[in-house]
Parts: sequence; structure tokens; C-alpha cells
Amino acid sequence: MKILVVGNGGREHAIIQSLKKSKKIKEIYAIAGNGGIANDAITVDMDVKDVQKVADWAEQNKIDFAVVAPDDPLVLGAVNLLNEKGIPCFGPTKEAAIIEGSKIFSKNLMKKYGIPTAEYETFSNMDDALSYLEKCDMPIVIKADGLALGKGVIIAENLDDAKNAVKSMMEDKVFGASGSNVVIEEFLTGPEVSVLSFTDGKTLVPMISSMDHKRALDDDKGLNTGGMGTVAPNPYYTNSVAKECMEKIFIPTMEAMNKEGRTFKGCLYFGLMLTPKGPKVIEYNCRFGDPETQVVLPLLKTDLLEIMQAVAEERLAEVKVEFKKKSACCVIMASKGYPEKYDKGFEITFKTSRKNVFVAGAKLDGGKLLTNGGRVLGVTAVAYDLKKAIKKAYKKVDKIKFANAYYRTDIGKRALKAYGEKI
Repeated sequence: MKILVVGNGGREHAIIQSLKKSKKIKEIYAIAGNGGIANDAITVDMDVKDVQKVADWAEQNKIDFAVVAPDDPLVLGAVNLLNEKGIPCFGPTKEAAIIEGSKIFSKNLMKKYGIPTAEYETFSNMDDALSYLEKCDMPIVIKADGLALGKGVIIAENLDDAKNAVKSMMEDKVFGASGSNVVIEEFLTGPEVSVLSFTDGKTLVPMISSMDHKRALDDDKGLNTGGMGTVAPNPYYTNSVAKECMEKIFIPTMEAMNKEGRTFKGCLYFGLMLTPKGPKVIEYNCRFGDPETQVVLPLLKTDLLEIMQAVAEERLAEVKVEFKKKSACCVIMASKGYPEKYDKGFEITFKTSRKNVFVAGAKLDGGKLLTNGGRVLGVTAVAYDLKKAIKKAYKKVDKIKFANAYYRTDIGKRALKAYGEKI
């Protein structure tokens, strides 16, 4: 089979390395891929947002199956166009991808179907939003309605910060059209959990849980980023919490999308907060999370292609999805200065195996791999317990070098604390 994976980050590299284990696959192509993905797939230089061009290329090159991984092409309808050309896909249609494409849609969906989430109000007029803030308790959460590279959420500690956040989105257009409408919601407290799930609209199978580390600096300080590391499984996601989430959140969400005529087929991501009043949804994503994928897929035992084909053909119930009874840790090696200004173009050298080292922001230049982004690598290790996985991951990090490298030194610390251990 000829497989196409659409996307160019660490998540796509993890998907490709997992797909490569399948005996059915003859060739894997990646649009646009990156310098590291070029090690594992044939890269095709093309804008992933040019969904018509992507679909035309897939048809001309007789692709047997496509995996559309990033949010932008999904929201723009890449799966619809590929399906029209007779190419089966893993990923939701444009109609279903709105669950991430519009936070207002997803909040209203949860309200309509009684799915637990934070209290909220939505605004299309800035003055109305500013007036509403006067009545709110602080801290408060302000979200841009549309896609914003995972950065469209601001937690404001006081009224001035909250008003500035609204103005930056609605007046200054820091997120472009995505901030024309905003959601203002209550600030929830409790451990956060990420749960990715496979669903074909009839069956939903949660993957192993994970814990993301969003802040740039150790001890969860500094700016919010796209994620500085992850561990799996998440110690707070116990069997009883998993059961409650399945009954009150996961299945109701799948069924709600069916009732709305927006059947979701692909990877549905649940960002959860385990509040004192029970689990609540912070956000939905219409695709694999990044960097959660980098710890979840290395623990998958079942053939990923087999699962993806079953999802596309609405026969997920026939597949036994299994995960290793192990732990994983992913440390993001970033460019110093991320998520703000940073330099790039530095050579990356490896004195370790590149298995489970997922390249996010790097390019090939004259046979050398050079840094080309804020998040450069996701360095993952798997072990029988979390402490060993963390140690292994950092040991690998020590054997990878590039100028201007920066990474957190405490990935997994919170998780170990929940287990009563220390790094």
C-alpha cells in the first residue's frame, strides 16, 4: 500500500514511525514532512493548507490511504476532498472538525447535550465582553473562537489582564480572524489529563492517558507553549475516573456529534480537568495531540494502520486495540527563546539511536539536519515504570546536541509526585 501522511511536525513523525511497523505498507509519503521525517518517508514539498492541491497530488500518485494529522487541513476539508476522489482517510470531515475549529460550537454542543464543562459566555462584540468581565471572578479564561496554533487561550489573573487579553484578540487581531469571537469561561482547578481516542462514530476506544507540560520553564513557570513534554500514563486518570469519563463525556460527545449530523471519524482528543466536582472538558481537538502522540503511539501494541482502516470503514468494534503495560516520557528539545524569538539553522548531532526521537522543527541542508523551529525534537523513552522512562529519556537528550538547545529538566516530576516518588 501507498500511504500519505499530511503534516510536518513531531506528531506526524510519531505517526509515520508507528505506521512503518505495518507489513501492509510499501511506501509512505509525507506532505510536507521535515528534515527528520525524510529519514522515514518520502517528503513532498507542499503547503498542507492547500487542501485541493494535496487531494489532487494524492489522486495523481495513486495513494491507497491518507492520514490527515493537523487541525488546519482538517478544518479546511482535506478529508472531504480526498474522499471525493475515492481515497479512504483517517481523520474527520470538515463538518466534524468544527469541534476544534470553533470553540463556540464545542461549548454550545456540551451545553446542549449536558456534557460537563466550565461555565461560559460567548461574545462577538468587544464592549459587551469587557462589560461582562467586570462581573467575573478572577482568574478567568479567555479563548479565541478559532484555531490559533494551540496558543489562543489566555488565563488572566486580574481584571486588567483579562481586558487586555480580550482587546488583543478582538481589536488587535493577534490571532487574526480566529479572535473575532471569544469565549470567556470560569477558571477550573485540578489535575489536567489528555485522552486521545479512536472513534468511527459507532465505537469509541480511548488510548492510554497522558500528562502534558505546557509552560516553557521548570516548575510550570513561564509562557504557555505548544507543549514542552509529556508522560504516559497519567497517574490521576484512575480506573474509576476513566469509567466516569466514558459514561459522561466520551460516549455522549460521540453521540452528540451523530445527532448534529456531524459524525466524527478519526482521533478525537479530550482535554480534561479533574475538578473537585468531577471530570470536565477543557477542550476538544479533532486530531492527535502534539506532543501527547509522541508518548501514546510508542506504547501501542496493535497495528496502527489496521486501526485507522477500521475507523475509516466504520468497523472499529472488530479490532482489539491494545497498549503495552509500560510507561513513556517525551522531553521536548526546543530552541532557546521559544515560544517567542529564537535563532535557527544549527546542526543537530546524535550519539544515540534515532528510534522514538521525533523531529518537529528541522530541515535537511547538504545532508546535515539543522534546527528550523521553536520545538525541534521530541525525545521519547519507554520503560516498565515512569521513573525509568524519565531517566532513559533524559539520558537520550544528553546524547543529542545542537547550539541554542533548551529543554525543561522536570518533565514527569508532577506525575511521580502523584505516585509518591521523586525524579
